[in-house]
Amino acid sequence: MKAVKFAENLSIFVDVARAQSFSEVARRRGMVASSVARQIGALESELQVPLFVRSTRALVPTEAGEVLYERAVKILHDMTEARSEVISLEQTVQGLLRVSCLPAFARRYVVPILQQLGERHPQLRVELELTERVVDPVVERMDVVVRVGQQPDSSLIGQRIGSHRYLICAAPSYLERHGVPRTLADLSRHRLIDRRHSTSVRGWRELGDGQWAQDARFVLECDDCDARRQAALEGLGIALMPNWSAGPDIGAGRLVQLALQDASPPPDSGIYLLRAMPRANARIRAFTEQLRRQVGSPSVWDVAIDSACPPAAAPAARGA
Repeated sequence: MKAVKFAENLSIFVDVARAQSFSEVARRRGMVASSVARQIGALESELQVPLFVRSTRALVPTEAGEVLYERAVKILHDMTEARSEVISLEQTVQGLLRVSCLPAFARRYVVPILQQLGERHPQLRVELELTERVVDPVVERMDVVVRVGQQPDSSLIGQRIGSHRYLICAAPSYLERHGVPRTLADLSRHRLIDRRHSTSVRGWRELGDGQWAQDARFVLECDDCDARRQAALEGLGIALMPNWSAGPDIGAGRLVQLALQDASPPPDSGIYLLRAMPRANARIRAFTEQLRRQVGSPSVWDVAIDSACPPAAAPAARGA
């Protein structure tokens, strides 16, 4: 508070030095002349030096007053500029926005919004980090982190923008050649596409008790979601894919969602935008709004899946 009062007194001092009159400054500021005089007196007491030579006709700055006036004008100008810059950050979409995101989600939903975002806000620059590791926006100074799946309790500010769950799917061409599995045991006779890391909680081995997977044939294990999706589209095998990745293909008929009699429906978690700052600045708000429009509500992948035929099941599987 003392610093705030000093800045206020400094501002009044500059006005008095220019007008050389307490009453004139009081009139402009809607104060009484005695209040202006008290604030100048308080400033002189704090600095322990007289700032004006007072007479019945005028106020004349002392040598110390002239030195302070030169410095004070610059200080107050810098304070005004700093305030304007900070407010501008909150109100104007400009500068660098740093975003971290899963590679597959970024390619499908984040990269497509950058052109429109740039057209609307030509002063905005985006730095996009594609990674599957858990990024701490505080430590790594990220404005926004896009995370998929259940999020642990944290101090980050989170906003859910869509659903996330895993689906069993395959291309129609694959199912025509190899049949449609109806149980987990049937999967062991099919060609499966899996994540490269078998210990992942998002892999095939997490379905059921995992025993069925001991004899499973994994024709492709890959740590890239887009590559697994492409392999499934080519008819290489059956894949376990995120709904946001496979959903548009299921809606278009390029992939078929499969239902197994003895496999519980996959849990539904979410996709979140996380930030460290309690209040989103203009850059974050613009990015969030554009991405939410791209994802939709309900999400475009859920709409696509709901528009497709019900998950496929068959009387029997013909094997691989």
